[in-house]
Amino acid sequence: MKEITRIFDLLELFQEKYCSIHNLFNVKKEGRWLSFSATDYVNYSRWISLGLLALGIQKGTRIATVMVNCPEWNFFDMGILQVGAIQVPIYPTISEDNYRYIFRDAEIEYLIISNQEIYNRMRKILPDLKGLKAVFSIEPVAGIRNWNEILELGKKSAGLPVLEAIKNGIAPGDMATIIYTSGTTGRPKGVMSSHRNFVSNYQSLAEVPPFKMHDRAVSFLPLCHVYERIAGYVYQSFGVSIFYVQNIDELGVYLREVKPHGFVSVPRVFEKIYEKIVSRGRNLKLPMRVVFFWAIRQGHKYELNHANGLVYDFKLWIADRLVFRKWREIMGGNLKFIVSGSASLHPRLTRIFWAAKIPILEAYGLTETSPGVTIFRFEPGKMKFGTVGTLLSGNELKIAEDGEILIKGANVMMGYLNRPEKTAEVIDSDGWFHTGDIGIMEDGKFLKITDRKKEIFKTSGGKYIAPQPIEQRIKESPFIEHIMVVGENRKYAAALIIPNFEYLKSWCSIKHIAYGSKEKAVKNQHVIQRIMKEVERFNQDLGKTEQIRKFRLLADEWTTDSGEISPTLKLRRKFIVEKYKKIIDDTYRSTEYNYRVEK
Repeated sequence: MKEITRIFDLLELFQEKYCSIHNLFNVKKEGRWLSFSATDYVNYSRWISLGLLALGIQKGTRIATVMVNCPEWNFFDMGILQVGAIQVPIYPTISEDNYRYIFRDAEIEYLIISNQEIYNRMRKILPDLKGLKAVFSIEPVAGIRNWNEILELGKKSAGLPVLEAIKNGIAPGDMATIIYTSGTTGRPKGVMSSHRNFVSNYQSLAEVPPFKMHDRAVSFLPLCHVYERIAGYVYQSFGVSIFYVQNIDELGVYLREVKPHGFVSVPRVFEKIYEKIVSRGRNLKLPMRVVFFWAIRQGHKYELNHANGLVYDFKLWIADRLVFRKWREIMGGNLKFIVSGSASLHPRLTRIFWAAKIPILEAYGLTETSPGVTIFRFEPGKMKFGTVGTLLSGNELKIAEDGEILIKGANVMMGYLNRPEKTAEVIDSDGWFHTGDIGIMEDGKFLKITDRKKEIFKTSGGKYIAPQPIEQRIKESPFIEHIMVVGENRKYAAALIIPNFEYLKSWCSIKHIAYGSKEKAVKNQHVIQRIMKEVERFNQDLGKTEQIRKFRLLADEWTTDSGEISPTLKLRRKFIVEKYKKIIDDTYRSTEYNYRVEK
């Protein structure tokens, strides 16, 4: 087989090596699994390519896909790329205003959507898009053309020689996709990525996992995000069967049913899994509850390579027999590893999952780096808790004088669409991409992220505060769902806190405290004092200028739909500061630690 240099060259693996896979892509429809084989993958991708050519689509045509995770996403991905068109994957949950901005900025000519729900989100703006030629839907939507039209055009086409000629003319350095950043600091930017960017990165990442053909993976992070997308290419390179989870609230059910060997996730998912397990532990009867939390304490002490000694190993063996093996069962029982990316995971959680024989491989990357830069590896000396691992092959990394992480390699993007000035700001004349992240190298080879350069702020006293490590630390509390540290140009640091209402409700019940509603709970002095106790506990480990001196409890939910959380589950700080400006101002005007709480 020839060398893979373009993304769609992956299809040759399924023609020559993985043609026996009958359940390559899987999705649940009405309670039953619908599966597509490796042969289906090749055929559907070809039919879509031929159908697109029949529609008049040419090299460079911009085609937006706004789709939930499903097998069809892959068919369109390859079908679009094989004709030299540019795929522009867009989050299904962004605002109407952002849809309008991206469609116009990317000059979208064709749009592929999943269903009525997605159509309803954008239907008002579509008539205003003068360059939009057609909209197709996977599921039936009244008034919208169905994707089967493209398939039928492809099946009837005699244009296979033309398609092959087009494919042969696509170079590794040609643009393949435009992926828009999540817009945590303003308008989304269109990251232009080539075939070489993606292929180089997935091949570097494929050196890490111990996958084999017919292993299983679940996919639930949005495929429109580069993180899940590149994971999909890694799975495909091994012949792994992918099972799509379209409702993350049902992840636990899918894990038990699919029994996956691996998946990629973000820290918030691990935090929620851990919180749910601990919550179950609190409801155990004595003496099992004592045993459960003894095992938790052992897990938090875990060190790699049996560094804690034989006595600890024996205790861990007991903890595993009594507690941790049940954790593995909850997560399907077959996990070889999970990758955690997109944000920092606290070492405490990494340790306990490793103690439970559920290895979490921390990774670091950005949309602009396609995305992988560093990752944990299973080889001895290739991972260290508290870091994001070692450099992937093909990458170069250095730390600038101000601590910023700089990256160079075949994975670094072509640039930002329509923003040459922004591109010049982040890619210097020597080809180094300036990530905007602050980090250090530990032991000369492990990268540790300390903060986001643009998120560090200065108090009115001239002291710099990095909010992320503080937030990460305080979020260890089971009482706290979200926290955002504020204090730019203020005398000291304060915080907005969204309690973990599920846990808080349970605590109120145990303590015989009236919960009532979220709005009533955050105004309850018993609740405020309990959260205050948590904040004070974590303050003891913080420097004087980092300590949270005031906080406000909020009864809101922070979600991607309401705008406080980006699609990659990061805080949209600018949006939150603007939304809660009055509350933040009131908090600083108060002479009390926490004088009142309001929604």
